[in-house]
Amino acid sequence: KEENHSSKIGLMVKEIAPKELKTLLDSRKIEHFYDVRTDKERGVAKIAGAKHLDDAMMTAIETLPKDTPLAFHCHHGGRSRGAAEHFLKLGFKNVYNMAGGIEAWSRDVDPSVPRY
Repeated sequence: KEENHSSKIGLMVKEIAPKELKTLLDSRKIEHFYDVRTDKERGVAKIAGAKHLDDAMMTAIETLPKDTPLAFHCHHGGRSRGAAEHFLKLGFKNVYNMAGGIEAWSRDVDPSVPRY
């Protein structure tokens, strides 16, 4: 029983700093990057390459191989963590949540992304 318990603990959403995520995106180690914010928020600020996580996109993600690395972001990191946990529960093994959200990305990676 202990082995099963420890293997389940190993499958957690990985919190990742914006700079570290940028490195993984640039090197194409992560190619599936999703923005869980509303359309209104996306109208204010966007990270290039992040796809909007709507119902159709959620359905599309579910068809990907379960070892596909997935990364999520929102404004501060709370909503995206919920989305990341949803996909972890569906059996995805490499799931990342960008710590601090687009706010941290703007501060630490790309100051041209507006803060709000």
